Amino acid sequence: MRKKLIIINGTMGAGKTATCTVLNKTLQNSVWLDGDWGWMINPWTVNDENMRMVEDNLKHLLRNFLTNSWIEYVIFNWVLHDEEGFNLVYSWIEDLEYDLTKITLTCSEEELKRRLAKDIEENKREESIINRSIDRLRMYDKLDTIKLDTSNINIQESVNEIIRIINNR
Repeated sequence: MRKKLIIINGTMGAGKTATCTVLNKTLQNSVWLDGDWGWMINPWTVNDENMRMVEDNLKHLLRNFLTNSWIEYVIFNWVLHDEEGFNLVYSWIEDLEYDLTKITLTCSEEELKRRLAKDIEENKREESIINRSIDRLRMYDKLDTIKLDTSNINIQESVNEIIRIINNR
């Protein structure tokens, strides 16, 4: 059986973490890799050395998950907002065999503001995230991915739709 690689992307606040948490618990023999885990550095500093380290760590984790005989589903989420980001990920695993499903989680601007405001209120995010996330929202329209609008559905409904998509591929 070929591995199923499920890449879930979307702007900050689109619901990637919440959705992947439930998706990973729902799918048997699955593993979840959140690209943001590589950036759990305090203080969060983007520089060439840190970027190389994060990419190298994610590459090794993704490759190990895809070559583990027990794992059937590899869920990978990250804020991939352009094809260049996807191409980077593909370059890490170009010699491996897997079935790929790419899903972009999206939502309305109003819903995105509501979600991010809640996160800010709970001290999970900085206030500057709202404009950055809204500015990126339309970038995802251009990507060659399946779009899933989460504006008016709950997390379980999002997970159910993702599983339906995976099973129909």
